[in-house]
Amino acid sequence: MELSFAADIRPLFRDRDRNAMLGMFDLWSVDDVREHAESIHAVLARGAMPCDGAWPPERTALLRRWIDGGAQA
Repeated sequence: MELSFAADIRPLFRDRDRNAMLGMFDLWSVDDVREHAESIHAVLARGAMPCDGAWPPERTALLRRWIDGGAQA
């Protein structure tokens, strides 16, 4: 199954996540998330983001699959 940013990845990021990161990039922009995908994934995998609690492993794995699958819009 091919993942898309619009359907599978964008919904993972909440308003508060986006607002917290807007000074560096926009989590609702496929281009920004593609550009920073590896660093976003690394921080999420370490459990350092979001600030109010780590993502469950299946969310981090979904992001990894999207990246590895070519980060489709």
